[in-house]
Amino acid sequence: MTPSGTSVLTGTTALVTGASSGIGEACAVALAAQGASVALVARRRERLQELAARIEGAGGTALVLEADVTDQASAEDAVAQTVERLGRLDVLVNNAGVMLLGPAEHAPVEEWRRMVELNVLGLMYCASAALPHLLAAAQDGPRQVADMVNVSSVAGRVARTGSGAYNATKFGVGAFSESLRQEFTRRHVRVSLVEPGAVDTELAGHNRPEVLEGMQQRFAGMERLQAEDIADAVTYVVTRPRHVAVNELLVRPTEQEG
Repeated sequence: MTPSGTSVLTGTTALVTGASSGIGEACAVALAAQGASVALVARRRERLQELAARIEGAGGTALVLEADVTDQASAEDAVAQTVERLGRLDVLVNNAGVMLLGPAEHAPVEEWRRMVELNVLGLMYCASAALPHLLAAAQDGPRQVADMVNVSSVAGRVARTGSGAYNATKFGVGAFSESLRQEFTRRHVRVSLVEPGAVDTELAGHNRPEVLEGMQQRFAGMERLQAEDIADAVTYVVTRPRHVAVNELLVRPTEQEG
């Protein structure tokens, strides 16, 4: 809360992709609690409607936008509808992503394509569509600053066997984010990278059974992060004073070595 008693993000609008579960859902709840109106973007409308009801029941404002951000037109329309219906865009949380692991030998190349299309291109489509509105918010908005938070992974810093394609997408997100940061930082659009380690969400469940078994063995006995831990990190990033930019934030479970 600010000294006046209003929440830090009151009067702003945030758009969260991948908001139907996990980190995206937790981010939407956390940003709404800080006073932001929140646009909820994902493919599962029913899950988004349930989330919107929770946010509105707590006194917040939420907009449900069913969209597949791997389609450029859909990503652009989600941003356009956010601005049209909520009046502005101050925060973009690029969270939508998929993690499909396993050996490169005999790998289903379609899994690689899915990761590139969502983890990289989907993120880029949203970034491109949002940038004009973020720049406008930084110039004329209530906080005189705007934020793009790109959710990456420890896999964007450390390459591991069996993760090559996923590593490639997350390293790419890191490079893209740093380039944008340099381009827009003097115009007060802060581009930040949040890199979670092992988080207890449904993300891993999209893997083939044999891959999932190996992941379960790797993290057996480890107390993993919760989605709310990453939402807390994202909230910290976007609520800093105008002169403070958190460029990169790596968040691992205490027990995770690599």
